Amino acid sequence: MELQKRNVILAIIVGLFILANSVAIAFEFYFLNLLPLVMLAAWLAFYHYDKLVYFVVLATPLSINLEELAIGGVGIYLPTEPVLISLMLMFFLETIRRNPVDKKILRHPVSIIIYIHLFWLAVTSYTSEMPVVSYKFFTARLWFITIMYFVTAQIFRGNYKAIKTFVWLYLISLMVVIGYTFTLHGMNGFSEEAAHWAMNPFYKDHTSYGAILAMYYPIVLGFLITGKYKAWVKYVLAFMFLALTVALVLSYTRAAWLSLLAALGVFTILFLRINFRFVVLGMVVFVGLFFVYKDTLLQNLEKNRQDSSDNLSEHVESVSNISTDASNLERLNRWNCAFKMFMDKPYFGFGPGTYQFQYAPYQSSLDKTIISTNAGDGGNAHSEYLGPLAESGLFGSLIFIALMITVIATGVKLYSGMDRTDKEMRTVVMTLLLGLITYYVHGVLNNYLDTDKASIPFWSFTASLVAIELYHQKKVVKTTN
Repeated sequence: MELQKRNVILAIIVGLFILANSVAIAFEFYFLNLLPLVMLAAWLAFYHYDKLVYFVVLATPLSINLEELAIGGVGIYLPTEPVLISLMLMFFLETIRRNPVDKKILRHPVSIIIYIHLFWLAVTSYTSEMPVVSYKFFTARLWFITIMYFVTAQIFRGNYKAIKTFVWLYLISLMVVIGYTFTLHGMNGFSEEAAHWAMNPFYKDHTSYGAILAMYYPIVLGFLITGKYKAWVKYVLAFMFLALTVALVLSYTRAAWLSLLAALGVFTILFLRINFRFVVLGMVVFVGLFFVYKDTLLQNLEKNRQDSSDNLSEHVESVSNISTDASNLERLNRWNCAFKMFMDKPYFGFGPGTYQFQYAPYQSSLDKTIISTNAGDGGNAHSEYLGPLAESGLFGSLIFIALMITVIATGVKLYSGMDRTDKEMRTVVMTLLLGLITYYVHGVLNNYLDTDKASIPFWSFTASLVAIELYHQKKVVKTTN
């Protein structure tokens, strides 16, 4: 009888919704259609919190930035960011009742750097030239970190397989985007010009698209080579690797190519177990030689006048063209502006997220290119290191560098200290670290952590390394004679 009553009540509720929605549609009010999705999200948030996080990862490559919903000039990504906001609010409510995150995660060195990072973003948002923009930037960074680092690390704590699930979910949707991009790009002859926009509306441009392709490239390759999977899974991985390879080449993203070379260098150092002292010595020698031969090097670079091209060899050659290549010169223009802004406000900066609205007056006529605008509405600083320098001062930039160094140190220490017989987990650690390395290197030339596309893999990869170190690694057992 109780079940029958529930069924009757459910039927009445469904009927009333259909009636109300029909009336709403008749009056051209369509938002009521979203109510079932909102109720489903709420149910998942209460009873299957982790499943909603999985949904966010799956949806990220396919999310769309709705500029018309922009707040202070900064758009919102649908459907990911509204879900992340809801998850963050529930997380804070749960925190009031009880601590939902293990203390070992909260006390990890990476977590401590993150606290400092968020604190300084809050301070510089308060001192910002554009508080609305800065507080939106800060809250966006807060919901990315809260869910994709702290909550995700907690999920990984009790379920090591969830780390690979996160990777697979993002890759599945990324393959859809790659297929979409191939189709549009192919319809335009796979030209270098079409490569700049073929991934729209899912990725803003080819550089953000290339950055994510590079992050997942080492992971798919590592899984393919060392993973113990069924034959059909191996075929899927081989297909994904081929798709990523072709996508990377056809993205014409030079920064992504360079980042993979850097990841290869790190892999070589770790795999061959080269002593860290030799690595540091090599870096010191390299920097010393740069300053000794700086003038000669710059003269040679100025002689390179090879612009971006459909020809891949010429496109690679254009990487070092600082004389005529508009993309390279515009990047130098943005960097110069960022440094000038830092010199004006060295301690607190102009405020998080404000660079794109503040850099126009700092452009020099000598630095401007054919793609520069007098209004300075061309975007951000094209650097994860110089952007914070202009927006949050010297301390803001140093905090991000400290975070990078701490995560790399965590990954290297973890990989070096693991049982060498556990090849599967060592592969996961190595490839996650290399994926982050590609972004750290790419971050010299571009910055995308204000987007869900980059933030979700960036923070979840970081959470993965922390969770493996704290809960899942099998350390080398040292024996004494």
